[in-house]
Amino acid sequence: MLGPMTVALENVLAKAGLRIDAADFLSLVEDAARRLAPPNPDPASFFSPAQRAALAETGLDLSPRRDDEPDSRAPSVAAHAVLAESALTVAEAARRLGVDPSRIRHKLADRRLTGWKDQGGWRLPSWQFGERGALPGLEAVLAAVPDDQPALVVAAFMNTAQADLQIGGRPATPRQWLLAGGDPGPVAALAATLGTPL
Repeated sequence: MLGPMTVALENVLAKAGLRIDAADFLSLVEDAARRLAPPNPDPASFFSPAQRAALAETGLDLSPRRDDEPDSRAPSVAAHAVLAESALTVAEAARRLGVDPSRIRHKLADRRLTGWKDQGGWRLPSWQFGERGALPGLEAVLAAVPDDQPALVVAAFMNTAQADLQIGGRPATPRQWLLAGGDPGPVAALAATLGTPL
């Protein structure tokens, strides 16, 4: 029998359009949490005594997280789990694009598609695909993304409205912009700044 939490989670997953069993999703969450920083690191341990003193003088609290404080890792864990669940395998991406799986691996090697390798093989984030194949202009955008940017950062960028990308007078996400036939140049210019300080 399903418990109320399981039913609630399955309802949330269904509303979000994620076709995954609640237990499998919780396994993804557990895996994502394990890959992140320790659950309660001591922030002060990352700095020298002189650096700690200087940071404390500015009012920065370097004490470990208290048990009654929310865990700041939770949003990242959830985002990682959703990214992993919605990602396509090489075979699924090949079917979506109507090509042989070897072409997908070539596109990954040439950075014309993006993905990551896990124990089950390559996973390709679903944001880079439209109904009729890869996003228009995707190759130009991926070429501009700095090599050190993780998949979650790129996915967040592609799905976050940007003031510089206007459709009908409203900010659009880079994904929406490309799907609407927008010039990939402005998206590539924004993508090139990922990971740089503001």
